[in-house]
Amino acid sequence: MTSKHKEMAEWYQRAQEEILDSMDEELEMEMDDGRLSFDGDGNSSVPRNVYFKELFRLQSELVKLQDWVVANKVKVAVLFEGRDSAGKGGAIKRISQRLNPRVCKVVALPAPNERERTQWYFQRYISQLPAGGEIVLFDRSWYNRAGVEKVMGFCTNEEYQEFLRTVPDLERMMINSGIILIKYWFSISDEEQYNRFMMRIHDPLKQWKLSPMDLEARRLWEAYTKAKETMLEHTHIPEAPWWVVAANDKKKARLNCISHLLTQIPYHEIAHPEITLPARVHNPDYLRGPVPPEMYVPDLY
Repeated sequence: MTSKHKEMAEWYQRAQEEILDSMDEELEMEMDDGRLSFDGDGNSSVPRNVYFKELFRLQSELVKLQDWVVANKVKVAVLFEGRDSAGKGGAIKRISQRLNPRVCKVVALPAPNERERTQWYFQRYISQLPAGGEIVLFDRSWYNRAGVEKVMGFCTNEEYQEFLRTVPDLERMMINSGIILIKYWFSISDEEQYNRFMMRIHDPLKQWKLSPMDLEARRLWEAYTKAKETMLEHTHIPEAPWWVVAANDKKKARLNCISHLLTQIPYHEIAHPEITLPARVHNPDYLRGPVPPEMYVPDLY
């Protein structure tokens, strides 16, 4: 076998593993623990049956956490940072998957508009912080300034230095106001990011995930590494430490992150009154009108 054929065979195997992982993502939305029966474990060291069982167990704990947050009007903000394709979105998806979207909100802000660029840098993030009884998951946060803005030249050096100087004090203020602030950095290797980018290039359903900014970030791997190291050095404070998630194995990263998150908040199960479904009111004078056939979605399946 030539080196070219060997490389193609390796990519084919990797593509098959990615397909299996994508299937897992869809199956997680539909299947419960009692209906799981899989062989093989995709590209993860965690077997599928173990992964699903642990995921559902952890998600049940997240529901308890949600109830405790609501009952006690607690404010929780969780930051997810890391390189492109590191798996932040997948972890956020698993955390929020079974929670009430009115309680657990995902914030993924776009690039600032003209007006926002004239504001105090933190202003648009501050407005997204949780109120009592809310959990906010930031898919990237104010740390954009310490990463992409620094590396890509979207801010001046003075703005960058001001950020590093002031963000610890700002986070202390958040914590003093009663916010539980938790910060995660998802870490993947150079080789693994390359593999994931290649998968996105060859997968029509994932090509949208690759922006010109992502491609430039790939080229500037070392610059991003230096920026990350500086960021951690200046913003890893006792009140709001950084927690690094080893994310080369996506399934392990999700489970480890959720498990750790649950240990950071002193929640307990909230007792709920027994729910009784009330009897439906029947009005003998009510006649349900027919729905015109043309209003129905075509019954294709």
